[in-house]
Amino acid sequence: MKPAWFCRKFRLLAVLHICCATACLGIFTVSAQTQTMPIESLDGNPDFAGQYKKAYQEAKARFEAQTNNAEAAWQFGRACFDWADCAGSNAAREEIAVQGITACRALIGQDTNSAPGHYYLGMDLGQLASTKTIGALKIVQEMEIEFKIAISLDPRFDYAGPDRNLGLLYHQAPGWPMSIGGKSKARQHLQKALKLAPNYPENVINLIEADLDWGDKNGALRELKVLDELWPAAQAEFTGEKWAPSWADWKPRRERAKKKAAEGSHAVEAPHKITDN
Repeated sequence: MKPAWFCRKFRLLAVLHICCATACLGIFTVSAQTQTMPIESLDGNPDFAGQYKKAYQEAKARFEAQTNNAEAAWQFGRACFDWADCAGSNAAREEIAVQGITACRALIGQDTNSAPGHYYLGMDLGQLASTKTIGALKIVQEMEIEFKIAISLDPRFDYAGPDRNLGLLYHQAPGWPMSIGGKSKARQHLQKALKLAPNYPENVINLIEADLDWGDKNGALRELKVLDELWPAAQAEFTGEKWAPSWADWKPRRERAKKKAAEGSHAVEAPHKITDN
């Protein structure tokens, strides 16, 4: 089952970028209010907080009744990320994230080779990091480790989620010496995610947005052409209520990317093949 939260493009990383930068520079100007991401609509669509709350409550009940069930543990870790993203305060987000972290650590303690355990541990650590200024960098470094472990165990999990997450982390985090971010590393993992799961819209959109951030409009236009070609098949494949948040996110991001890439752009080459390099 696909984690619904990923439709939000790991939005907490934008906040994480600020947290890391301010902590490393010793400038503590980011208030709790600016770090908090309240429940909100996705570009005019109804918010999905109710869906996430229900999933969290059900996953929590199952995990508490089956503490030794590996799937129940990582499903709860996933649900904690979703619900924490809807939190109205840093304190609430931290409380929920810690529950997910605890569940995933317990799972890894039982099975060190659990790719979902490492994967969702990294995600819930991201939620925790978004509530911090001092101490955020250490958590970011731990996220990097967990995503790398998940890649080594199951790189195709969640439509190449481990590489996708790591690429986004490197893209959004400040670079050296403040943090671990870097364009080359980000591109490598975003391209790898696209190679592993080429029909998953999120992987293409992430790379398009990164290209635009880096000023590579030709690259963005090439990948937009790839996205246009896979879009009809994706609409037929990713259907139902659980995919509604994803489409509410993907559609406006696609349109924004098209608009931004078209500004001052010229003809573009045919779509290129994603390689491991």
